[in-house]
Amino acid sequence: MNDSDRTLPTDEEHEARMRELQAGMHARIAAAREKRDLVIVNTGPGKGKSTAAFGLLARNLGHNRRSVVIQFVKAGDNAVARALHGPLLEWHRVGDGFTWDTQNRSADIASCRKGWALACAALQDPDVKFVLLDELNIVLSYNYLPVAEVIAALKARAPGKHVVITGRGAPEELIAVADLVTEMTEVKHPFKAGVKAQVGVEF
Repeated sequence: MNDSDRTLPTDEEHEARMRELQAGMHARIAAAREKRDLVIVNTGPGKGKSTAAFGLLARNLGHNRRSVVIQFVKAGDNAVARALHGPLLEWHRVGDGFTWDTQNRSADIASCRKGWALACAALQDPDVKFVLLDELNIVLSYNYLPVAEVIAALKARAPGKHVVITGRGAPEELIAVADLVTEMTEVKHPFKAGVKAQVGVEF
């Protein structure tokens, strides 16, 4: 079906439909009275999990909320960290690179443990209002950290902070305790057509 085959609603029909949607949305807003700290999980095989999390990071910094980022697995420079650099942001990169490059399970686990210690400190710090644990799902999928230990720390965190966890392969136990879970689904990716990673897109 193309655009010429579609029957467009009249202005009156459109207005009636929008009034119905508005009433339903206002009712849902009025019913949502609880306010609490969220655990947010971005997972799935598609691109954009960390990128979406960085958007939330920028929003929290815009509200003058002290934020901590801990990047597991990833190594090297980060343009986002440079762009958002400031007194409200603490950023740690504890990875040594992709596991297929490091090829050293013991060293990878040690790096993850170092990052997790930083994460636990941020989760317990009452002044920190936003914690981003980038690629922690990868760490959990490789069993570099026990899922139960991570969930216990999330539940015991100091009040007043949101936590975002990214990476493909989020374990079911984490999904079960999260408040918001988004699965990124890959439809098309230029890398499969032989296109290299691009400045401003991948890094």
